Amino acid sequence: MKARLIETGLDANRQFRVKQVDEYFLNSPFHFHDTCEIVLIEEGYGKRIVGDHIDDFDQGDMVMMGPNLPHIWQTDNAFYHRRKNLRVKATVLYFAPAMVLGLVAGTDAAAAVEALLAKASRGLAIKQDTHARLLELFAEIQISEGLKRISLFLEALHLLAHTEDYDCLASDHYKNAMTVKDAGRFNDVYQFLITNFHREIPLDEVASVAKMSPTAFCRYFKTRTQKSFVSFLQEIRISHACKLLRRDDLSVMEVALESGYNNLVNFNKCFRNIISHSPSEYRKRMRAEAAGELT
Repeated sequence: MKARLIETGLDANRQFRVKQVDEYFLNSPFHFHDTCEIVLIEEGYGKRIVGDHIDDFDQGDMVMMGPNLPHIWQTDNAFYHRRKNLRVKATVLYFAPAMVLGLVAGTDAAAAVEALLAKASRGLAIKQDTHARLLELFAEIQISEGLKRISLFLEALHLLAHTEDYDCLASDHYKNAMTVKDAGRFNDVYQFLITNFHREIPLDEVASVAKMSPTAFCRYFKTRTQKSFVSFLQEIRISHACKLLRRDDLSVMEVALESGYNNLVNFNKCFRNIISHSPSEYRKRMRAEAAGELT
């Protein structure tokens, strides 16, 4: 995967920044930067890719990402119709790792902060009690200024450095080999797949998006992502299927069709390979979890 290096608005004189997003849809390309960021999705839903991890995002999602970790958040197709009732709202905190490490150097907090930044190199999806407290802190950060805002930011980092209420996103063996050169190629491929995963995608069609032959594209994709194109596409589809299975208004067959599978046997096999449960088992577990029957 090759991604674009973008500017985040930080420089030697500005080591911490709060950005408010309020748009019809998210349009930032697949990219990376040399700062850390914490993203809170306040409204909106779609797909996100963080390193080699693929998942759906929804309202309330909160993710911390370390420097130079490639990522893209892309809203679902419905948002591109610019409907008045659909908006994407988010708060993003950018900060320079060196700034935070400089503040805690020589203190008892140094080891915990260093460990947090190391974990964030894979991306961290925040959950449970930590998520609830961070939501409160984000609300305060948005209306605060000056030292108060910085104090709240440091409190948020302290909370993150002393919790295990998160899921690591990118695999533990993931290494960023990004350069600027191929940014457009992979950005186009990812956006094409996120938009069209629900239908059959011939290999030559997606290869043409990358302006490569099918054989060269498969080899190139596997080299850069450490997974085959077919595996990557299946992960996008199964992620979407999980989202649909958490609803009760679609049958398993309807979920399969909406996720790009026209064969139920193949859908069940792919789902079990990735999730380790059948679609029906997954739906049952999600219902039990929602009812508080699972811990």
